[in-house]
Amino acid sequence: MTKLVVNGKPVTVVADSDTPLLWVLRDKLGLTGTKFGCGIAQCGACTVHIDGEARRSCVMPVGELAGKRITTIEGLVTPEKLHAVQEAWIAENVPQCGYCQAGQIMSTVALLAANPAPTDDDIDSALSANLCRCGTYPRIRRAVHRAAKALKGAP
Repeated sequence: MTKLVVNGKPVTVVADSDTPLLWVLRDKLGLTGTKFGCGIAQCGACTVHIDGEARRSCVMPVGELAGKRITTIEGLVTPEKLHAVQEAWIAENVPQCGYCQAGQIMSTVALLAANPAPTDDDIDSALSANLCRCGTYPRIRRAVHRAAKALKGAP
């Protein structure tokens, strides 16, 4: 058994210690917003936050995460409001197929927490490991800038 804090709630999961966090989230906790893409931490579809840092859940053994704070795409929203990054994604019409978007959004939230005013180069660098098969990178960049302005309270 491993005790975690997932989306602000303490949970205890029964899984082998080497089970990837991705499968614990999806299969044990029913949090299916985090996607399986490649299984080798190369595509970014499985990105979650572990203690505030964007990490690939497909290669994170749950046994190494006892007591850690884990945030998934489901943990960004409140019943009243989407996260500013999610709102920017909608406003910029970013997704096409949408499969990579949870990972893209989670990486963007981490980027903006560390760098509230990223340049295009900062965005490209921070999100370069998140693959989008549809190629919506220009819209992603616009959405990141929009979210940065919204989080700063700019018009």
